[in-house]
Amino acid sequence: MPNRISTPAPTLATTTPAARRTSPLGGPVPILVAALLWGTTGTASSLAPDGAPSAGIGAAALVLGGLLLFLSTRSARALPRACGRRERWQLAVGAVAVVGYPVTFYPAVTRAGVAVATVIALGSAPVFAGLLGWLTRQGRPSGRWACATVTAVVGCAVLVLGPELTGGGAAVDTVGVALAALSGLSYAVYSLIGGKLISRGHPSAGVMGAMFGAAALLVLPVLFLGDLRWLASPRGAAVVLHLAVITTFLAYRLFGHGLRRTSAQTATTLTLAEPAVAALLGVAVLGERLPAVSWCGLAILAAGLAVLTVPVGTRRR
Repeated sequence: MPNRISTPAPTLATTTPAARRTSPLGGPVPILVAALLWGTTGTASSLAPDGAPSAGIGAAALVLGGLLLFLSTRSARALPRACGRRERWQLAVGAVAVVGYPVTFYPAVTRAGVAVATVIALGSAPVFAGLLGWLTRQGRPSGRWACATVTAVVGCAVLVLGPELTGGGAAVDTVGVALAALSGLSYAVYSLIGGKLISRGHPSAGVMGAMFGAAALLVLPVLFLGDLRWLASPRGAAVVLHLAVITTFLAYRLFGHGLRRTSAQTATTLTLAEPAVAALLGVAVLGERLPAVSWCGLAILAAGLAVLTVPVGTRRR
């Protein structure tokens, strides 16, 4: 799922002149590319061998991808020593939050279904990020961000829930909904912590590497408590390599780079592009069909993301 963040990153309430001159390539675009890569997760996971547990697939990808992020970056290994005591605590909380996402999201999928869990997890993340950023004085959410976020969340919900809306949905599991909301909170927490540390001048690759390296160690018990025979098969190994290298290592490098010039609140909204990519891949690769209402949701989602992608200071000449 859903990398992200030296000069202080602009808040949502105010935008510095330097930030207004920043090209989208320095902020929103890397985050959108990361979301595109995360969007391949569902299609890749569906190709895993029969019987491969979803939690085991996520844990294996986090272990390998997290270790790659940590071991490939010298600054990640040096960061705990370079940080003060408070920042080390923040890194620790960030690592726990990284683990919290798959630990809560996969059970949410099992109980509430892929569509409902995806909408609640990804839709709640920018809301949590905005509220937590405000409470921790990282910036009051602006009207532009609120409008774009509401538009994107509505578009995401219509896109993903379109088939259920047109076919009559079943009763929603409240525990599954709560777990999905917790996964959205986890995502918001580690995005905000990563953004805050990067804004203090720490290297983005180092921050992501340190958090995900620690998370890889924390999630090891989840991996080894399950049956690992699926991982020894060529298909199982290929799926995990894709998830670890593409959707974890590369995607979070891009996410961290984007956070250098984009607030965590805006970044979590931009990553709502992930379910759009997943839906399009389902149509193109898996032969799935989307109803007309879902295509309308895709258009609404794209409009919301476009509002955040276009620089605030862009003017016609």
